Amino acid sequence: MTARIDHLVTSGTFSLDGGTWEVDNNVWIVGDDTEALVIDAAHDADAILAALDGRTLRAIVCTHAHDDHIDAAPALAAATGARILLHPDDQPLWKRTHPDHSPDGDLADGQVLTIAGTDLKVLHTPGHAPGAVCLYAPDLGTVFSGDTLFQGGPGATGRSFSDFPTIIDSIRAKLLTLPPETVVRTGHGDSTTIGAEAPHLEEWINRGH
Repeated sequence: MTARIDHLVTSGTFSLDGGTWEVDNNVWIVGDDTEALVIDAAHDADAILAALDGRTLRAIVCTHAHDDHIDAAPALAAATGARILLHPDDQPLWKRTHPDHSPDGDLADGQVLTIAGTDLKVLHTPGHAPGAVCLYAPDLGTVFSGDTLFQGGPGATGRSFSDFPTIIDSIRAKLLTLPPETVVRTGHGDSTTIGAEAPHLEEWINRGH
């Protein structure tokens, strides 16, 4: 049986560079009736635990280490025994939020995570953050983009640890090469497709100059 995708929205704050903002985050759960992995443990470990509904949590995968995407990760790991996985380039960001708790394993470009018989390929897509990753699940026809790609454009690059040309290169090389019908499940807001976003790339490039 192919894994299914469950979705919940959690609310909290995002803080960086001296500012704090109220945010709603998408939390994605991929798995079947017995096991699952969580993509971005945001804000509310209890709500995520409830959504798991007794399934074994195999891993907590962090698309990047901004505090709103990882703030509930240690609590969720403690409650489930799941390993926290993060790209090592985002360790400096991680330590700002959890200086006394390290991730349990590294994510690497091209790495394949398998849950409920379904493969998710790690795509390193720096720009929004140095260690930002997306997770491509071809059998599910979807890519989990974190804050790299949204409906209408790339993730923000106006704060520390981010870079606009880098995120554009990441999107062009790693995401726009995916099938156009691929559903993009984002870190915030509504989903989109690769095909819907591809025509806007030149507009994004021009907007950045």
